[in-house]
Amino acid sequence: MESLLRRLAQAESETAAERLERQVITEWSKSGSATMDLLLRRGQDALERGEFDLASEHFGALTDHAPDFAEGWLGLAQAYYGDERFGPAMDALERALAIEPRHFGALRGVGAIHEQVDRPALAYRAYERVLELRPHDAEVQQALERLEMQVRGIAL
Repeated sequence: MESLLRRLAQAESETAAERLERQVITEWSKSGSATMDLLLRRGQDALERGEFDLASEHFGALTDHAPDFAEGWLGLAQAYYGDERFGPAMDALERALAIEPRHFGALRGVGAIHEQVDRPALAYRAYERVLELRPHDAEVQQALERLEMQVRGIAL
């Protein structure tokens, strides 16, 4: 995993970065249990359909049975975020980051929540960290540009 993350941070093209990112996410998605993998897939499917309560149930069961599996916490955060439950979403993201501090998806979520609740400086710092790990993220680059005036002010 260390090698994949290092190569992702140093990727010279967007295509290479996308390939490496998929590999990292595939590795992070391996729980080591067929049952936990099924709960992860069901939660992700519910998220894709916009069924946030159902996704919360699946991810809640996953995090209950596999509390050291960061992807379960990320999924739970995404379900809470979809329901605009930002406090519980941030708690779940913090759990994911305690397990995997380099989880760019969780860091991106932290940035999004801080931006949503009008904490631009905290959002900016989270997004900066994402770009350290995943420098070809165009959406995060746009977020930084959008927040720069609020955070850094006008250059003289």
